[in-house]
Amino acid sequence: MAIETKHWYIMRDLKRPNAKLPGYVQLENEHFEVYTPMKECKVIKDNKPVSETVPVVRDLLFVYDTYDRLAPIVRKTPTLQFRFNKGCKANEPMVMDDRDMRNFIKAGTDSNSNRYYFPEEVTPQMLRRRVRVVGGPCDQLEGMLLTVRGSKNKRLLVGLSGVLYKSVELQGYDSIQEL
Repeated sequence: MAIETKHWYIMRDLKRPNAKLPGYVQLENEHFEVYTPMKECKVIKDNKPVSETVPVVRDLLFVYDTYDRLAPIVRKTPTLQFRFNKGCKANEPMVMDDRDMRNFIKAGTDSNSNRYYFPEEVTPQMLRRRVRVVGGPCDQLEGMLLTVRGSKNKRLLVGLSGVLYKSVELQGYDSIQEL
């Protein structure tokens, strides 16, 4: 009997934004490792502004497990779907490399200082200098060094190629190594 390896599956959650049990919570409750990029938003509840943490991309989530364990959940939950690669084999779900995904997750947990970019927003000029941070809170984080015009702070662009990019402000780092 072959043991299927775990992968980071890229998935869609088609539930309404105000659903009581979004897909990432449902899957966490069923003991899956789930990552959903989150951000802080101001919303009005009971006529008062309230800060709320919401997904950066409403229908995007990443789940780390085997296909055999995840597929039955997807079959019984019509609002959860695998994302598929265009132009590849039929019914081949999109997966992310574990190293890239862990790097992306590690890149800044402070949702207020992170900036997210869709692939079409990332220009070739942003992808010129590949570096690794040595020391500080971003130790061993790899990505592209960004210099933002008019800013004295350096930012690191960490990406999930073709899906989503995140930039994090570098503070308190010891050095940067070119790769």
